[in-house]
Amino acid sequence: MLKTYVEPGKDTIAGAEDRARVRLQGTLRTVTLRPRGGVPALEAELFDGSGALTIIWLGRRRIVGIDPGVSIEVQGRIGVHEGQRVIFNPRYQLLP
Repeated sequence: MLKTYVEPGKDTIAGAEDRARVRLQGTLRTVTLRPRGGVPALEAELFDGSGALTIIWLGRRRIVGIDPGVSIEVQGRIGVHEGQRVIFNPRYQLLP
């Protein structure tokens, strides 16, 4: 079962507006390597209990500690790419 991070006063995936800078906490449901335009890209689906979005680290094939089931805090700007809500190259911190 995935841990949820929906708390009063905190940013949530469902409540965050597009193009807004956010600080989100959640659990990574999936992590995949999916090249974009010939450049490696590590993609992860972040779930916080209110919804999910895709995190993309461009130019990365692997990041130590970024695995399915890991709790993480990310900071960045939400955008829409190919119809999906995404954050590119966020700052991140692994949570206990």
